[in-house]
Amino acid sequence: MERAINNKQTVISAEGLKKLEEQLQFLSTVRRAEIAELIAVARGFGDLSENAEYDEAKNEQSKLEAQIIDLENTIRTAVVLEDSDIKTDRVNIGTTVRVFDHEMNEEVDYTIVGARESDPMNNKISNESPIGASLLGHKRNEVVKVQTPGGEIKLKVLKIRRAT
Repeated sequence: MERAINNKQTVISAEGLKKLEEQLQFLSTVRRAEIAELIAVARGFGDLSENAEYDEAKNEQSKLEAQIIDLENTIRTAVVLEDSDIKTDRVNIGTTVRVFDHEMNEEVDYTIVGARESDPMNNKISNESPIGASLLGHKRNEVVKVQTPGGEIKLKVLKIRRAT
């Protein structure tokens, strides 16, 4: 990716941005209405100073508003990764890299994504994760040493392609 990204920006795919926008829409409409209803019902239980249901509903409302603000900020500062931005000469966000894991003696594909889109169970790893950060910028046939919580591992970059 040629353009500079600052720490406050989130790199995300167009599909990932759409998912965040859908989540924001759901939280700001459906979920807000549900919590407003919980608060209204809890108010009906009487004295608010000793009303656990009311306190819980207000806490839920506070958490929800924090989630909404976080999503709004992420969407506002997001840098959408276009296909034309993705180069395959080096490992970068938006690429799928096949590596040979020397410790496990097997080949593994990792798709490097922004932190908001990571899904380690499906080998979509964040550019901020130990493996993702270590692989960034490396070319085919390079061996990369990665410090993981379980110790150092060595990965050889076999192939780099655009993520699908």
